[in-house]
Amino acid sequence: RSLSFLFERHLSTMDLQRTGSMVRPPSPMDSLEKQLSCPICLDMFTKPVVILPCQHNLCRSCASDLYDSRNPYRFSGGVFRCPTCRFEVVLDRHGVHGLQRNLLVENIIDIYKQQQEGKSDNTETLKSKESKEPMCQEHEDERINIYCVSCQVPTCSMCKVFGQHKDCEVAPLASIYQTQKGELSNAIDTLVASNSRLQVLLNQMEDACRAVQENSQRAKQGLAERFDLLYAVLEERKAILLDQIGKEQDEKVAALRALAQRYGERLQASSELTDTAVRALEQSGAAEFLLASKGLITKTKDAAKASLGEERPEPGFEKMDHFTLSTEHVEAILLIHTKRLLGDKAQRASAPRRLHDRCRSSSSENVSA
Repeated sequence: RSLSFLFERHLSTMDLQRTGSMVRPPSPMDSLEKQLSCPICLDMFTKPVVILPCQHNLCRSCASDLYDSRNPYRFSGGVFRCPTCRFEVVLDRHGVHGLQRNLLVENIIDIYKQQQEGKSDNTETLKSKESKEPMCQEHEDERINIYCVSCQVPTCSMCKVFGQHKDCEVAPLASIYQTQKGELSNAIDTLVASNSRLQVLLNQMEDACRAVQENSQRAKQGLAERFDLLYAVLEERKAILLDQIGKEQDEKVAALRALAQRYGERLQASSELTDTAVRALEQSGAAEFLLASKGLITKTKDAAKASLGEERPEPGFEKMDHFTLSTEHVEAILLIHTKRLLGDKAQRASAPRRLHDRCRSSSSENVSA
């Protein structure tokens, strides 16, 4: 680092001598910061960062503000135009929140900020006195300049010669620094790759949630349509049966009332005949009685015989049991179907648990590996 600093200082001195002013070429970190800038707010990306199909990145908050301003009816979806390349993306009702997050860029931003903070710390360290370098706790006048491999801690030379690390294996700080720095870099790469896999799984879960919602809506709509059709068929059948019952009721009532009228007329005639016969019996003259008695006797006998042979309704004529509707077989079918649905529901409910167990065992295997 010292050689690099002196070399850059030498180049700066040459440029100053040649042009009379300090000319500093853009550093890679400046170029990286430019690449990590949002084209909308022109500042460094603010998490969460979303990536468009055209591979350009935006702050989700900036993209959401831009999308809301150009799509007043955004609840039903809309079109989002990339501010960098003008590529149009059709968004669903989730809007900008339905876009995929770029966890890789977010991790790069975190690493960049950490390096910038470390750079500022290193600058302050270079400007500070050597007395501020890490010193050994056991030997306050000795700087930490070696690494104890046995104890896995940095220490000083005096601890190796006279102190508690005299029997331990040590190594230069630079070699251990490079080794652990490489290990940390590899761990970061692994973590970034793991985050990418988690992002893929997260997107799959979100897609699965949307698919479940859409399939549930279609199932509800289909079930409602089938029940509406069943209701319509039942209502139609109900109307037909009620109409038939009403017609038969009217026919039977009309027939009974006709018989009742006939019975009433005959009862009235029989009553009048009875009154005439009684008056004949009350006459005192034998001649007058005998002149009318023969005809009265014949009419009375005929009326009595006619009453015995009068038409009558059949037994059970008043019943309407033949219109009874049996629904036992339909209820049995619906019960069987309901039990089958409940069984399928229980199996589907246990499926996420089995998936969770498989995922957990897979994660355990990956950790072991």
